[in-house]
This record gives sequence, structure tokens and C-alpha cells, in this order.
Amino acid sequence: MRSKRIARSGGFALALAGLVAGHQTSVAQAQPVADFYRDTAINLIIGFPVGGGYDIYGRLVSRHLGKHVPGNPRVVPQNMIGAGGMKAANFMYGVAPKDGSTLGIIPDTTPSEELLGTNGVAYVSKNFNWIGRISASVNVQVLWASSNIATIADAQQRESVQGGSGPMAPAVIYPKLLNALGGTKFKMVTGYGGAAESCLAMEKGEIDGCLLAWSTVKAAKRDWIDQKKANIIVQWGATRHPELPDVPTMVELGKTPEDRAILALYASATEIGKSIVAPPGLPPERVNVLRRAFDAMLKDPDYLEEVKRLSLDFDPLSGEKMQQYVEDLSKTPAAVLAKAKDVRDGKQ
Repeated sequence: MRSKRIARSGGFALALAGLVAGHQTSVAQAQPVADFYRDTAINLIIGFPVGGGYDIYGRLVSRHLGKHVPGNPRVVPQNMIGAGGMKAANFMYGVAPKDGSTLGIIPDTTPSEELLGTNGVAYVSKNFNWIGRISASVNVQVLWASSNIATIADAQQRESVQGGSGPMAPAVIYPKLLNALGGTKFKMVTGYGGAAESCLAMEKGEIDGCLLAWSTVKAAKRDWIDQKKANIIVQWGATRHPELPDVPTMVELGKTPEDRAILALYASATEIGKSIVAPPGLPPERVNVLRRAFDAMLKDPDYLEEVKRLSLDFDPLSGEKMQQYVEDLSKTPAAVLAKAKDVRDGKQ
């Protein structure tokens, strides 16, 4: 079986991709789908390191997707690390072959980073071909019981210290946004290596709280909740997770419609979640084949058994619905985007 070699990202690769894109598309349109995939592996680009959440979900897909694609290709996971996943997103947009041989699992913040004008973005999110969402990304703010912050109302009345990695990390940006738009009094301490390090610091009493994926809490930190060691005071999304019906979302806490619209933009990362994309410019029939294969994988007993065994969240969404969601998100009013940038940058 022939495997496609991934081009290196960079200026030359981007230019080369532009020159060959038309040729790739015309060849893809002429070749029957099953014949193409019988001879071609699918490279699955994972924009994060081995062992993290994106990697776990990406490798799960790589083990099950191929048998639902005509021709039964191998799906080969390949990690492409850099710029918090942006390197992989840029690669998928401008360099990856446009013939269905390359898919990617890219950051849940991909659309919001584009809309907020983050430096380094070289893609238009709505132009990706969205194949489907494996699961939403539900993050929560956890406060250690000794902090005496048991609810979001407490956090609006008393200061508490939260940990994060760097100034642009969600663990730092989200609490700062809620300070500005929801009246909380979070104080941020940065420099931690990631969620695991921040939450360890919380357990040691160095800080009061940390941001963590709800799936991680369920799978690895269940004793925090069962033994009342910690409290979950807000979920960083737009809708309440069925398992957290009494925990408010960040969007609910906005004081005005405009504030809620800004918070909804940032909460879009929850809805994007762990999603699979293909580059722009694929022939429609190949996009449809990949989407139907993804849908079939979600019903595969072997896939579902592995999801259960790994204690992973299962909250999928079809490629068509993801495409529409990203299209709608791209229409966020300019005034909302401008204020969202100002709040993020501490100008309001």
C-alpha cells in the first residue's frame, strides 16, 4: 500500500501547494474513490504531542475509520507539533494534498483564533471541509474546597487564585474574560506547564483553582467530586453539559447581550471540540465519502467499545452540521469581534 509523504510546511511548500492544487483536484475527480483508497493511505495529522487529549482521539479514529472508507485504506496518525496546533491547521489549509489522502485533527480554537486576528493564522475556517466532530470539548473551572469558593456567586464576591500556562492559554483567557464580562474576581498566576501541573499545584495549596477537561475529571479525578475535595463552579461552554445541569456556563454569566455574544465566541471551542477536517478544494464526492465513513465509524461496535474502555466523552456531530456551525460563526458582527479583542487584550 502506497502512503502519501507529507510535505514540509514553509513558504516553498505553501507556494508549491498552490501550483499543484488544481492538478490534484482534477486527478481526484477522475479516479473512482474505492480504487484511489485501495492504493493510498490516509495521513491523519494531529496538531498536538503524543499522549494528550487530541492525540488520544486522533489515534482512536485512525484505528477505526479506514474500514468504513471504500477501498479500506490504512489511516496513519502523524503528530505535527507547533504554535499550539496552529502549525497543523495552516498545513491542512495550504499544504496538504487536496485529494482526500490527508485529514487533520486541529485545535478547537481554530475558528475563534482566525476571527480574533491571532498572529500566524493562515487559513479560513469555513473553507475547510469539516468531516465530523468526535466529541465536544467541555472544560470546567475547579476550585479546591479549602478555597471557600463553592459557587460562581462566591467567585463574584471573593478573590481566588487560578493557575495557567501562558497569557494566551484558555486557562488564563477564560477567567480574565469572565472577570471583565461576568463580574468574577479571579487572579491569574501563569507559568505552569499545563493543566496537569496547574491542578497539582491546586492540590498542594499553591493556588485555589485550575481549568480541566470534564472528561479528565471523570476519568482520573473522580475522587475530587465524590469526596467533596473540590467544586466545579463554571463550565466554559455555551450549553450546560447533561452531566453538569447545575453548573452555569460562561455565556450565561454575561451581563448584556453583547457580553454574552463575546463569551459565545470564545465558547465556540467547546462546540468545535475534537473535530476532523479535510483541506479545502476536495471534490464533493470525496468529502461525502469521508463524512459517511465517519458517521458509520460512530456506530461501529468496536469503536464504541473502545470509547467506553478509554472513558472518553462521546458527543459527536456530523460534518454537515459542523460546516454550518463554522459558517454561522464566521458571520459574527465586526463590533462584537472588536470588543472581544479588546477584552482579551486587557483594554476594557
